[in-house]
Amino acid sequence: MSLPYAPIDWFSDTLRLTGVAHTDPETEGKPAFIGKRLGLLNGSSWITPWANYFGRRFVPGAHLINVGNEAVQINFMEAHQRGLPTPPQSNIDAFVRYARDLAELGHVHAILITCSTMNRSFPAVVEAMQPYAIPVIQIDRPMMESAVRHGGTTLVIATHGPTVASTQSLLRETADELKTTIAFAGDTVEAAWYRLAEGNVQGHNEILAKTIRERQKSEKIDSVVLAQLSMTVFLLTYPDPLREFGIPVFSSGQCGFERVAEVFNNG
Repeated sequence: MSLPYAPIDWFSDTLRLTGVAHTDPETEGKPAFIGKRLGLLNGSSWITPWANYFGRRFVPGAHLINVGNEAVQINFMEAHQRGLPTPPQSNIDAFVRYARDLAELGHVHAILITCSTMNRSFPAVVEAMQPYAIPVIQIDRPMMESAVRHGGTTLVIATHGPTVASTQSLLRETADELKTTIAFAGDTVEAAWYRLAEGNVQGHNEILAKTIRERQKSEKIDSVVLAQLSMTVFLLTYPDPLREFGIPVFSSGQCGFERVAEVFNNG
């Protein structure tokens, strides 16, 4: 494996972001979040840097505890390839087990489901956490609420095929629960996924920007929803989407962790 810089720097930077397991509260951050433990229920282990980075950015001082592994993602990817429902029930059962680990072993104060494909596990995880009185947050739900309240037509962009159905279902459900309707267009941009898999984050972001601009040329789009937490790195290139594209671009990494902040502030 080749790295663009020395391995010792890679390990050092990784540890600065993730830290190591500890029992004491974090030493820095906002007082309202210090002492709080947030369980991050991930659909794969490679997304952990996203969960840690955006968690530290929007909930500074919270102790972030991650669970989730590649087996979960591989299972729903294979189900999608075979034309089966995603996520499989076995994945939902796994998320319930992981949530119990976060409650019983990690003693967390809240759980955030960070995986868009696994947002279908939300009711089961909520039910499992009721005996522990631990709130459960879907990372996509606040983003969907923002898009629905903004109104007009929302462009839902995904880069990973198994995510599409879960994301569109959640958008419809959110509109129904807010007693309104939502018009949306969809675009699955797998080329961006492949750029990300190569470690080309800038290329990933540029493909997403091009997709937005091309759709704006052909139809009226009032907002954009980025369907996966991984896509939130788009904000690193385009930190002010409203100025860049003339419309808001809602991302789960921002909206989801901002909802966690609200839960901790009110808890």
